[in-house]
Amino acid sequence: MSVASFMDFALDNQRLPDGIPPIDFRAQLNDEQYAAVTAEPGPLLVLAGAGSGKTRTLTYRVAYLLSQGVRPGDILLLTFTNKAAKEMLHRVQELTGVEPSRFWGGTFHSIGHRTLRMYGETIGLGRGFTILDADESEGILRDAVEQTAKGFFKDKTHPRPGPLHDIISMARNTQASFSETVSRFFPQHEGILDRLPAFAQKYAERKREANVVDYDDLLEFWLDLLKKSPEVANYFSQRFRHVLVDEYQDTNTLQSQIVDTIASHHRVMAVGDDAQCIYSWRGANFENILTFPDRHPGTVVHRIETNYRSTPQILALANGVLLAQPKGRHFDKELRPARANSEKPFLVQAMDGREQAQFIVQRVRGLLDEGCSLSDIAILYRAHFQALDIQLELARLQIPYQITSGVRFFEQAHIRDLVALLRFVYNPSDVAAWNRIAILLPKVGDKNAQKLHSAALDHARLLQQNFVDALSSDDVASRVPKDAREEWPKFVASLQQVSEIMRTMRPHNAVETAIDGWYGDYLRGAFSNYASRLDDLKSLIGFASRYEDMQELLAQIMLLNSETSDRSADPNADALRLTTVHQAKGLEYAAVFLIGLAEGMFPLRRAIEANDVEEERRLFYVAVTRARDELYLCFPKLNTKGGPSMLLSPSRFLQELPPDLYQPLRIKRNYGW
Repeated sequence: MSVASFMDFALDNQRLPDGIPPIDFRAQLNDEQYAAVTAEPGPLLVLAGAGSGKTRTLTYRVAYLLSQGVRPGDILLLTFTNKAAKEMLHRVQELTGVEPSRFWGGTFHSIGHRTLRMYGETIGLGRGFTILDADESEGILRDAVEQTAKGFFKDKTHPRPGPLHDIISMARNTQASFSETVSRFFPQHEGILDRLPAFAQKYAERKREANVVDYDDLLEFWLDLLKKSPEVANYFSQRFRHVLVDEYQDTNTLQSQIVDTIASHHRVMAVGDDAQCIYSWRGANFENILTFPDRHPGTVVHRIETNYRSTPQILALANGVLLAQPKGRHFDKELRPARANSEKPFLVQAMDGREQAQFIVQRVRGLLDEGCSLSDIAILYRAHFQALDIQLELARLQIPYQITSGVRFFEQAHIRDLVALLRFVYNPSDVAAWNRIAILLPKVGDKNAQKLHSAALDHARLLQQNFVDALSSDDVASRVPKDAREEWPKFVASLQQVSEIMRTMRPHNAVETAIDGWYGDYLRGAFSNYASRLDDLKSLIGFASRYEDMQELLAQIMLLNSETSDRSADPNADALRLTTVHQAKGLEYAAVFLIGLAEGMFPLRRAIEANDVEEERRLFYVAVTRARDELYLCFPKLNTKGGPSMLLSPSRFLQELPPDLYQPLRIKRNYGW
């Protein structure tokens, strides 16, 4: 179907209902929302502060446009989740009677897919293309790499297909060079930088040959189509007379360029909050929202700053965070309260992570006595490993909790791997532990792992030799699959080193040796978020230092795992919420405990070293604005994770705040206050 004929078809099917029900916009919106909703068409940037009614503003904007005679098909609504688009358009239907199917609304990727189905042939994409899932994409990339550099994946420090796909994906979405991408996000893989262009090219060729696209192609090809076909670009610009973008601060470079191209008429409303741009690790570009007025001359900025969520005292602290931002690198805003006065946020200094956890549990019990539900209390943290002590304390006291930012600490794959390695070295008869670590070797499956274990057991019995030492014998090595033979000596040597340390030193020394050995190298290639997983593993060193022998350490880990593994997956269950700040964005709770507010923990040390402190500050702002009624800022004075105890200093984000914005809360020895 040609552009013209499709447009004719679309226009013929755009008749509105007999009448849009009258909506009293003035009565249903506050002054700030009303001004944005009823603004004259043109470039509009709506800065919606936390808890200020962003979704309500977007919904009523669509309803307002319809009430002014705009056809549903003239409106393009771009969101980051299909759920958000459906909720907004169903709310529009409740207000106006216009069915969601009459609009073009959805995620960038879903609209990109719809566009490519119509016009993909213009850029050489076959009409019947199919979309790959993540596993299929990695499979094609693996084959492309093997074709380009046979044996590449035999080196365990090289990224596996999944992490390698992440590197290529990040470069595509940010439109950055591989050099810049690797340096910023994947520094552990700088050694393969010169190979990445060939891998990416071969991967693209293999997809073209099979007439398939991956998730990133839906955006990249969409932009390519708009750039290469002026006719198509003009059609979309004419067709969508009004473009609305939700959560604009989260757009990556590809997405912002798509919006700019489609909205060349500048009738675009971008809604977001620069202070909540926290997803650079997913490719979000902070500059997109900051430079929006430059790319769309005449932009009118609307600020929606009345907050209906939090108490005035919590908002005063949040505003203090905003004031600490560097001048000229943000939009000025000030959250204003709609609620009555209450308590100031509390600053809680604990001796260490364990005392911090004990205080939180005691205060949670107090909140329950005061009528608060467990599910309305959240413990927020910057990184997953920081929640270890609180998980242990909650498990010990059998307080139900849910982790909304992933699996529980000891259930994570890399933690289970390392614990299995320790279990096997301590007890070589533990076949389950052996199988878990052996299959991490190239081409070693369950059957091969069992055969190798049996061969080593026979050799050890025959020569009355230590089992771990028997693994290095020629008899066992000859049974190792060909692809794993190069790695086998390093694997065995690492097990032997751990065994020696386990016999002569304390458990935490054995944990450290295991991390520094073969498994640490494996981790580097197996996971794209290598740095955060390494932090998790290092936190085990401090945990292990609490125990005098390996038997006690392993027993406690397995007991804790069994105590916490039987958890409800029901999101509505009455259980305490544990989550990273990233995962908490968009949520709210009656009471929030923000833990680990020390330099090197929040902001993270690696963020300080990478000069990413401003995004860390925005994370802190997001964290404090999750609280409705009570906010506890918790600072441990000592770091007992990863080795000897170290004195910590309060987070710079606490030190930047005027002291009158919070009240100190002292922990007594019996954990009262």
